[in-house]
Amino acid sequence: MNKAAAKKGKKIKEIAIREAWCKGCAICVEVCPKQVLVMDHLVAKVANLEACIVCGRCELFCPDFCIEVIPDVQDNS
Repeated sequence: MNKAAAKKGKKIKEIAIREAWCKGCAICVEVCPKQVLVMDHLVAKVANLEACIVCGRCELFCPDFCIEVIPDVQDNS
């Protein structure tokens, strides 16, 4: 966990992408209001996790159900 992020009260989050399910439509990239995702060789990738506002639009609009937005991931370190 980024200790500076924790001190600022930011939630730890993860965006899980099942690459084998991604068909490269780029809808998730287009609907993200913070440009968190990018396309890399026809597969969605997380490029800027810190910018994520956990709105869930990428997960909601993905027609292949390959994205999962996970807010408040616990840090076990």
